[in-house]
Amino acid sequence: MTEVGVKKTTGKRKVGDGTPGPGRPKGVPNKTTTMLKDAILQAATKAGGKDGLIGYLVTQATANPQSFLPLLGKVLPMQVTGEDGGPIKVTRIELVGVSPE
Repeated sequence: MTEVGVKKTTGKRKVGDGTPGPGRPKGVPNKTTTMLKDAILQAATKAGGKDGLIGYLVTQATANPQSFLPLLGKVLPMQVTGEDGGPIKVTRIELVGVSPE
């Protein structure tokens, strides 16, 4: 039995033959996504007034910390390294006693 809606290809694609094209090259962002990101940044810049995007982000950090804090996790480095990319060297550990009063 032949499946309905399945086209057999000969391996040679032609424009308009109903087979999918090569698609977007690897690494090239989707145009719609890029346009949407640009629009969001422009809107946030306008909403920030004279301080622009930074002003908007400061306002959101204060007004909505539960939404703003996850953004920090996306922009902070995933791994902290020491000098010249080496491991962090702990040179001193100090224990300070605090009275419970």
